Amino acid sequence: MQVLRSLPDQQLLDLTVSLGRGGEACVYAVPSDENLVAKIYHKPIFTHGQKLQAMIANPPENPTASLGHISIAWPQELLKATDGSDTIVGFLMPRIRQMQPIMDFYNPGNRRQNSPLFNYQYLLRTARNLAAAFAALHTSQYCIGDVNESNILVSNTALVTLVDTDSFQVRDPQENIFYRCSVGKPEYTPPELQNKTFADYDRDSSHDLFGLAVLIFQLLMEGTHPFSGIFQGLFDPPTYEARIVAGHFTYSQKQRVPYLPTPIAPAWEMLHPSLQELFVLCFEDGHNNPYLRPTAQTWLSALTEAEESLITCNANSQHLYYNHLQKCPWCERAAQLGGRDPFPSLEAIASREHLQPLKKSKTRRQQTPQIRQRVFSPSPLHHWQPVFVQNGFNYQAAKTPNKTRLYSILFGIFGLGLLGYLDLMIKFTRPFVSQNPYTQQSLISQKSKQITEDENLTFVDYYERGNTNYQNREYEQAIENFSKGIKKNPNFSKLYINRGNARYNLNDYEGALVDYNQALKINPQEVKAFVNRGNTYYMLADYSSDPDKKYEQAIQNFDTAISLNYRDTEAYIRRGIVRFQIAKYSSNYQQQYQQSIADFTQAINLNASKAEAYFQRGLARYQFAQYSSNYAQEYQQAIADFNRALNIDPRMAKVYLKRGMVHYELAQYGESKVKENQAQAIKDLEKSAQIYLEQEDMDNYQQAISNICVIVSKKCDALFQSSIIFRRLNP
Repeated sequence: MQVLRSLPDQQLLDLTVSLGRGGEACVYAVPSDENLVAKIYHKPIFTHGQKLQAMIANPPENPTASLGHISIAWPQELLKATDGSDTIVGFLMPRIRQMQPIMDFYNPGNRRQNSPLFNYQYLLRTARNLAAAFAALHTSQYCIGDVNESNILVSNTALVTLVDTDSFQVRDPQENIFYRCSVGKPEYTPPELQNKTFADYDRDSSHDLFGLAVLIFQLLMEGTHPFSGIFQGLFDPPTYEARIVAGHFTYSQKQRVPYLPTPIAPAWEMLHPSLQELFVLCFEDGHNNPYLRPTAQTWLSALTEAEESLITCNANSQHLYYNHLQKCPWCERAAQLGGRDPFPSLEAIASREHLQPLKKSKTRRQQTPQIRQRVFSPSPLHHWQPVFVQNGFNYQAAKTPNKTRLYSILFGIFGLGLLGYLDLMIKFTRPFVSQNPYTQQSLISQKSKQITEDENLTFVDYYERGNTNYQNREYEQAIENFSKGIKKNPNFSKLYINRGNARYNLNDYEGALVDYNQALKINPQEVKAFVNRGNTYYMLADYSSDPDKKYEQAIQNFDTAISLNYRDTEAYIRRGIVRFQIAKYSSNYQQQYQQSIADFTQAINLNASKAEAYFQRGLARYQFAQYSSNYAQEYQQAIADFNRALNIDPRMAKVYLKRGMVHYELAQYGESKVKENQAQAIKDLEKSAQIYLEQEDMDNYQQAISNICVIVSKKCDALFQSSIIFRRLNP
């Protein structure tokens, strides 16, 4: 590929060596300058050039300029097409070397393998450098927008570089125009932007500050997300999006939340008191008032104070902790993790002991603190560090085989072996409108400028196009096509229903309600509109100050649907689910459970091949057993329902998961065949884990394995647990 540099001499560049390719552009080595790379867009558009010109004309300050390091990989020069059109096709930017994604440092397993000398002080310094880079951007009135772990690179000396800068939100000060950031990752998105189409919103620094706080929390808490935790409700836990919207900060200091900290996460008290205050200020006070979130400069000051308070453990010079603690938390943590030290000693590193797999020990030995002399001198710490990997194209990530990475995740989650930590969080599996619910919103706007639509297309054409998009889970494109169909024929109710379904799957419940209401205005006999509207009210109950009213509205819609079509099995199933939910908080819980079971039974009578109806009835019986004097019989009935569901669909992982827990509880209550129940519980949980793994549903996979460990841990120590799990999953 040939392009022209926008210099007076119009130098021609022949780009032949590709360094990486993304969805929007490709990055090439620049043959005449090894310190630069060229990013070339696959489909250049006019706004690319305008945005890049504004960026090059107003670069932010580089906080690590004095160190010769690039903290923000900013575009430096425009590249144009060679056809004489002056079309801007890309730009030149710095080439970043010897840096890795930030995850490789806050993830303990990756850190041990690749940077074992990177101790807690280095993690603090990384957080400081990250805050400084954010502060520099905000001072220049830029917003990152798409804050996430993949856009941040870190060096072995704790220097930081922000990449993919051409996706940032840019303000042209001369034209007073915002070039918005149209993408984002839910785990780092503040509550006020969750479930929104980003291209419709101007970002401000308060939005970035939420993501910054999440990243700092992950750096200082061994990769733990601040909204991860063990859900205490009866259903499977909500997604990160729902937790963030609800303000359910797991370590909340001001309200009770339905989560307990993940067992393998470091203790909240381990954090410096000043940092604890800032996290509470961001995630609790800042939930309803974004402008209360700590600024990047505030974080920088607090992190500096925290670093100055570090003291060194007498037993291991690689263990640094805050002076408000009475003893070293890392020694305790290493013991909890079966001897896998988050920050291995210099002697262990020298002997490569930290790279060896854990060996089963017949006896437990107490760690004897002893003074250790320094063997190595780690690289000097820096306040700033830029490392640039062209939008993730130009760095060498840690090369870990997939199976090895999965085993690392497995062992780390339970503190049984490797420290490959992943946050425990189960996909929100409440019933959705679609039978194939899309559990993660696509946050990339599809509203770019398009060619004028073909006037020959009818509303039926758009309806069919939208349905195709919907089946492919391309919900935003489905909405666009259904909307075009509505313009062609605003009196076709099914267009509104299907657009509402697409909005529902993007968690835009209010928008879905508007569509269902309109569909019912056009056709008051639309049964599916009532069923889906009932589902929407049910989902809105989680975000409502008056959930009982939402549940009542949901029931009313299902009642109407049934009155219009008494054979609609979906209406019975959904009504049963809502009644099941009401029963958990009702003083008249027994009646609600019985009504819930009756709804599922009616659905089964109408359609005996409905696996979901058997599963939901089994769940209700499982829950009701806890309040029944004859709990053993209720558990057996629940197992019978789960068996029927699996006879219909043997790939329903969630059924194995719940049936396994019923068998486990039967064993716990000391019923007959204790050993058989415990063995069946482990077998069912293993089967669910296997299916979730095949489906690449790592969150539910972790939950299944976690339950196995709960069962095994009643009889075995940590090392024995790890060997059992490893052997069972690797026959």
